[in-house]
Amino acid sequence: MHLIHRLLLATAALAIVAGPASAQESDADKTWTEIRIGTEGAYPPFNFLNSAGELEGFDIDITRALCTQMQVTCTFVTSDWDGIIPALQNGRFDAIVASMSITPERSEQVLFTNKYYNTPGAIAVPKDSELTEATPEALAGKVIGVQGGTTHSQAAEFFFPDADVRVYPTAEEYKLDIENGRVDAVSDDIVVLSEWLKSDAGACCKVLAQMPVNEDIYGQGAGIALRKGSDKLKSMFDEAIVAIRENGEYQKVQAKYFDFDVYGD
Repeated sequence: MHLIHRLLLATAALAIVAGPASAQESDADKTWTEIRIGTEGAYPPFNFLNSAGELEGFDIDITRALCTQMQVTCTFVTSDWDGIIPALQNGRFDAIVASMSITPERSEQVLFTNKYYNTPGAIAVPKDSELTEATPEALAGKVIGVQGGTTHSQAAEFFFPDADVRVYPTAEEYKLDIENGRVDAVSDDIVVLSEWLKSDAGACCKVLAQMPVNEDIYGQGAGIALRKGSDKLKSMFDEAIVAIRENGEYQKVQAKYFDFDVYGD
């Protein structure tokens, strides 16, 4: 992780206000006028920090559209991915909007809204790679870079049991290693990989294959994670997702980043 990114995250952490005494209590009687949103800030094009240290990305703009629809004030807090669920549970923020896949395992820890997008995983390799297919046999003994604590890391271990799956704290770090020849392949969301490959840094590589569809691993799309008991807040977000899909705000945000329907099936 770049030094400036670490400093920005540290600054954001110092600014966080302590959360509620009971992170699991029901919000049935709460009137939501302000919502603190946790995000990673290191997962372009969904959420990232620009050169000015400001949050940008599809997650961020969709959140703003949802908050406008709900008529609430939203503030963003950046958090390292591997600690983002504990931070939610401890009340450091009220919701996570960070391209988090809705999976059974995570659903034991948090309450998810309905999905707000759904895109498949993929494998990318250097352009001069000898690999021609993403099969267990072809990737046996190969080093695959993934971001830790993601469905993509779980998928790599499941689909390629004989590969050496190397875990990184952020997507930026596995990208650096494949650019420098330290891993044979990387796995992530196909949109994340495709956007990276369009950049100068991603000129090294190409998409080898799309990963098989498996809801047990990949879940049912990306949802907004809330503390258990936040049923009222879930209803607010779910209704807002439907509303911005119907009134065209979702499509306006989508068009800024993608030329296809990222919402998925």
